[in-house]
Amino acid sequence: MDLDLDAVADELYGLRPEDFTAARDTRAAAARTAGDRALAEQIGQLRRPSLSAWASNLLVREQPDQIEPLLRLGEALRQAHQDLDGAQLRTLSRQQRALIGALSRQAGQLAARAGHPISEDAQREIESTLHTVLADPEAAREWAKGRLVRPLTATVGFPAASPPAKPRAAPAAKPAPADEQRRERLARARKGAKEADQELRAREKEAAAATRDADKTRKLAEKLQRHMDELAAELKRVRVEHEQARTAEHKAREDVRRTERRVREAGRHAETAAAKVERAG
Repeated sequence: MDLDLDAVADELYGLRPEDFTAARDTRAAAARTAGDRALAEQIGQLRRPSLSAWASNLLVREQPDQIEPLLRLGEALRQAHQDLDGAQLRTLSRQQRALIGALSRQAGQLAARAGHPISEDAQREIESTLHTVLADPEAAREWAKGRLVRPLTATVGFPAASPPAKPRAAPAAKPAPADEQRRERLARARKGAKEADQELRAREKEAAAATRDADKTRKLAEKLQRHMDELAAELKRVRVEHEQARTAEHKAREDVRRTERRVREAGRHAETAAAKVERAG
């Protein structure tokens, strides 16, 4: 059997989490049988993904057309941070919130349809992964492979431009007008970037709260649906018992009428017998 680590990894990380370990062990055994002990060891070192990492992989595999827009947005955001372009940062931050919210919801829906509804914590891990993809080009390349084992977490934020080195000057020297204007633009841009980041964090909190509320509403709807199903089953049972009771009532009334006829017949027989006795006497 001709095995390749990349091909095996692509196959394994496209499986449901519960199928991963058995399939990995089967591929490693096949590599050993083929005499490739090094490949067998590499395959055996592949780790089963967490639920949020699996859902992120599922998003990449099921929605490949969503990869490029996120990567382009990440490049634009990193450049805007580098340039300290406050206006561009505010525009891109709005796009970032909308795209990450849409993609994280898609990942949750895909996971649920595949039989693994994800928790609020896992949903937040997916969002963290997407934020990291935007901030880190290397993380973006790893995400785009669809082979994540754990959710991605950014160790640093978006890069910021380093201010130019200050020339040595006499303490009493005043900065040149051009330098002063540059410092003012730099300060305004940094302020705009800070405001954009603060707005982003606030909207992320709002989105997380909305997600939690949606989950609570869904759970309540599911609970009420189960209760309605139980009531419908109970109503069906009561209707059956009611029909059985009506049938039993009808039969009982028939029995009463037959018994009354027999009583009347017995009364007539008794009267006839009494009359005979009277005549005989």
